Amino acid sequence: MKTLNIQIEVGSELYIKDPNSSELGRKIISKSIEMINEIGFEAFTFKKLGCLIQSNESSIYRYFDSKHSLLIYLTSWYWTWTECRIVFATTNVSDPIDRLRKAILILTKPVLEDTSISHVNEVLLSQIIFSESLKTFHTKKVDEENKKGCFKAYKSVVQRVSSIMLEITPNFQFSHMLTSTVIEGAHQQKYFADHLPSLTDMSNEEDAISSFYLELVFNFLKP
Repeated sequence: MKTLNIQIEVGSELYIKDPNSSELGRKIISKSIEMINEIGFEAFTFKKLGCLIQSNESSIYRYFDSKHSLLIYLTSWYWTWTECRIVFATTNVSDPIDRLRKAILILTKPVLEDTSISHVNEVLLSQIIFSESLKTFHTKKVDEENKKGCFKAYKSVVQRVSSIMLEITPNFQFSHMLTSTVIEGAHQQKYFADHLPSLTDMSNEEDAISSFYLELVFNFLKP
């Protein structure tokens, strides 16, 4: 993947201490991604992470008050990074159809590692997003966390892509619904392809998911 040479900024409401501010904080992010991807979010604990990074469990709590808060941080980092990629890919592209096509490909194609951000493995993080990200807002505290701004990065991606849809078809009533359907549906299809293949129509075509959602979106947006 072409590197973006950018600093990913995550909202301060999502952490106690900025993990980017120290070597320990960056190690917490890096190793938590590896561990969650390996054992799953349910089995993941700060105690296990502390053993892995050879640090006291209490030191992790100086950055995040719970593993749920850490998961929200990781998903917000991912969506901020994703929006940066969309902006990078669509800048100076005048045709909204071309911009939308590029955006959908970013949202649906397999993630490649961005080596400019050494402490985050985006490939592993994307796997966590596919399998665990719904747990960030399928909770009793979702409304409270939404007011706090925990899902701002995800909503910003949906807003950006839906705005491009409205450039193509200004009277389209369901741009946010269609965008979130593309995102969540692509995640589900990738997960099904890996674990429950009878629930999907994946073939040997590498870009089958992208092809499906491109056709779906542009059929909806036909004048």
